[in-house]
Amino acid sequence: MTDLNTLTIAQARDALRTGETSAAELTEACLKAAEGAGALGAFVHPTPDLAREQAKAADARLKDGDAPDLCGVPLGIKDLFCTKGVASQAASAILEGFRPEYESTVTQNLFDAGAVMLGKLNMDEFAMGSSNETSTYGNAVNPWRRGNEETALTPGGSSGGSAAAVAADLCLAATGTDTGGSIRQPAAFTGITGIKPTYGRCSRWGIVAFASSLDQAGPMTKDVRDAAIMLRTMCSHDPKDSTSADIPVPDFEAMLTGDIKGKVIGIPKEYRMDGMPEEIEKLWADGTEMLKSAGAEIRDISLPHTKYALPAYYVIAPAEASSNLARYDGVRYGHRAKLAQGDGITEMYEKTRAEGFGDEVKRRIMIGTYVLSAGFYDAYYNRARRVRALIKRDFDEVFAAGVDAILTPATPSAAFELGRESDDPVEMYLNDVFTVTVNLAGLPGISVPAGLDAQGLPLGLQLIGRPWEEGDLLNTAYALEQAAGFVAKPAKWW
Repeated sequence: MTDLNTLTIAQARDALRTGETSAAELTEACLKAAEGAGALGAFVHPTPDLAREQAKAADARLKDGDAPDLCGVPLGIKDLFCTKGVASQAASAILEGFRPEYESTVTQNLFDAGAVMLGKLNMDEFAMGSSNETSTYGNAVNPWRRGNEETALTPGGSSGGSAAAVAADLCLAATGTDTGGSIRQPAAFTGITGIKPTYGRCSRWGIVAFASSLDQAGPMTKDVRDAAIMLRTMCSHDPKDSTSADIPVPDFEAMLTGDIKGKVIGIPKEYRMDGMPEEIEKLWADGTEMLKSAGAEIRDISLPHTKYALPAYYVIAPAEASSNLARYDGVRYGHRAKLAQGDGITEMYEKTRAEGFGDEVKRRIMIGTYVLSAGFYDAYYNRARRVRALIKRDFDEVFAAGVDAILTPATPSAAFELGRESDDPVEMYLNDVFTVTVNLAGLPGISVPAGLDAQGLPLGLQLIGRPWEEGDLLNTAYALEQAAGFVAKPAKWW
């Protein structure tokens, strides 16, 4: 067989079931690939012993014929997911040494299905960032490069380690989380597929919270079929999460027919941004033509409140972060600052939080605390919530008018060099311009690799679907994937 670590989940599933390979062999191939890829900064807490143990158990299940789709499949887990007995730091110094005594619902679902955990993956601190440069572990690096240049590029954020690991074949797939685009933007930057399901589809229990009304877990995979397979296992109703929806989870893979004849695809005029690169414009036009050729009806639509999405998001998300991150105070777990004689509890809070949080997290906590303060609550936070309701209404009206999915660019550019934009937070926040509306409205969205730019870097297109209709969205993405025929891989340099 080919190098086992380069297989898709679907290929590995078939090979495991026919006995062509074993979970142990597959796991060793991935562990070897991950060990040799230190330059990418993707894996931050490797768990080889646990992986071998899980692979052995998976092989026993395969032998007995009791093998769910993910049985024996080696995965990487974003450091935001709490994993029992394994460091779970959310890439922050303030959670140094934290090893949970419990398992997040999503990772429990994966392990119950026989999946193998290779280790924890790099990310932006507390999922706050678009370039994976705010991590306490250092940067994750994109396996793609511009032509023959050696410039290190961002894999996107916050799920940058997950994106880099999947694109470089260090694991067969990975978990990600998406608060404002943190699955879809890194997927687009690294030429892989990433889906954010409808808010409430995947349990948030055991995932370190950033902005509770926006966060949602999802899979980051090598293709659309793998996304369908992995998403089905990740989704479940969870009584431990009050926002988890008690809605049946269909067999998403069975819905991948590639037939989208008669489907209505909306093209929102508000996403045509000033200064958008020609390559992104062309990719969008090409994607539109591909879906039209596959039998879909293309319809121009309007989402008039889109222009207010980014400012509304950067009020709501920091406000929720300010509240969620108040628990990190050095009292119960994680980092605690060394105190001088005479210091009291106030000094302990101040010093611990000053030492433990990075600059971007501090910035967002301060913004959030400001917009929630007595004099500004109505002026900022309540106004942002009203704008959010209008953004959701725009989508509701479009879907009510018969639109099945909406096609947009996934990002305003290809991957940029590490360090380029980190000095200007507003410039960095603009990376989320096409993705935040989906989180504000709680909708499912998927990024599919659809082409390369002039410098050989991958570009992605985003499809936005109706709530709870991930199966239909994945099928449209499958048709787009087949039409685009994207098979490029990064040349190995690490």
